Amino acid sequence: MIVRGFNIKPFADLRGADLSGADLRDANLRCAVLRCADLSGTDLRRADLDYANLSDADLSGADLSGADLSGADLSGADLSGADLSGAILSGAILRETKVTSDLMWMTLSGQITPDQASQCKVPELV
Repeated sequence: MIVRGFNIKPFADLRGADLSGADLRDANLRCAVLRCADLSGTDLRRADLDYANLSDADLSGADLSGADLSGADLSGADLSGADLSGAILSGAILRETKVTSDLMWMTLSGQITPDQASQCKVPELV
């Protein structure tokens, strides 16, 4: 899938990409590098973001309902106003993540190990 000239696929390198307001419903971004990306207001419903690097990304106002963020690195990300209902964040890294959403409907458990992160072979996650 091509969105604004960016190839949206697993393992994609989308560092600093401006995808604000984009429709990425059901997108497969497993192990993608989205560090410092602007995803504000983006529709990421049911997206596969397993082990994605979303550190320092702007996800404010994004719709992440039903998204799978298992093992994702959300260090320093801005999730203020994001819809996280039904999102799975098992093993996600949430260091210094800004969250103002209701966490009641998310699945949060465990923590990621370097061995788990290395399965994507993305240096930023290890």
